[in-house]
Amino acid sequence: MTDQIVLAPPSAEWFRDARRARTLSLVTLVWLGAESVLGIAAGLGAHSVALIGWGASALVEAAASLIVVWRFTGTRTGSAYAEERARKAVAISFWILAPYLVLHVAYDLDAGHRAVPSVLGIVVTAASVVGMPFLGTAKRRLGVRLHSTATAGEGTQNLMCALLAAGVLAGLALNSVGWWWIDPTMAVLLAAVAAREGFRAWRGHSCCH
Repeated sequence: MTDQIVLAPPSAEWFRDARRARTLSLVTLVWLGAESVLGIAAGLGAHSVALIGWGASALVEAAASLIVVWRFTGTRTGSAYAEERARKAVAISFWILAPYLVLHVAYDLDAGHRAVPSVLGIVVTAASVVGMPFLGTAKRRLGVRLHSTATAGEGTQNLMCALLAAGVLAGLALNSVGWWWIDPTMAVLLAAVAAREGFRAWRGHSCCH
């Protein structure tokens, strides 16, 4: 089996969608790189493990973007074998993200860390809450049209990134009134979603979900 196996007679529209998927993944890759650097910097400045963890999780999510860029580059664009490999790689990235979130929450709770206000942290996470849903939704729609579970899975990770950012923002805002548990609760729930989506991606169901 080689990367030359073709999915189905790809039309000109299919190839346009493939280029869109690759472009969106490249944009996301740059976004997540900046998000990670700024999130970790904000977390270090505010002594917030929640922000540091969120910035670090962006690096894991960037792996899915790299996989989709690889998937739709060169002769792999029309390859069924490349899609299969990309699909399984995205599933693995979900499985890396899930235990990371749980272990991060466990560490925070054991150390007694709580999210603290940070202007930079608020700006970066708010940008993610606003922007990532657009990228995630667009990729999931492209995933359906391309029959690409890898693309749809990356879109799901973008939506999860926005939800994580919302959890961090909520933690920063509500910690002062004692609702510190919002952030870790959100992280644990998303870890469960990540594990489930990993299984769906591995079986090839995410593009239709």
